[in-house]
Amino acid sequence: MLLQDSLKEQFTPKFIKRKQVEAMTGLARSTIYREISANRFPQPIKLNSKGTRVAWILEEINEWIEQRISESRTT
Repeated sequence: MLLQDSLKEQFTPKFIKRKQVEAMTGLARSTIYREISANRFPQPIKLNSKGTRVAWILEEINEWIEQRISESRTT
């Protein structure tokens, strides 16, 4: 049981808000949503049934940033 709890903690997604996404990526709100529409940026998670509160999964944003770094180093 303790191992299961430990694994659950390790893989529990951490949510971040749009302002944090903007700060981490340097992208403006409009750019984030344009990139989402073009399937070039991680989709937000709806936090309520209306979809008026959203957040992003921290690990997905970190992966996106790492991809940008990798692409910039190989071109």
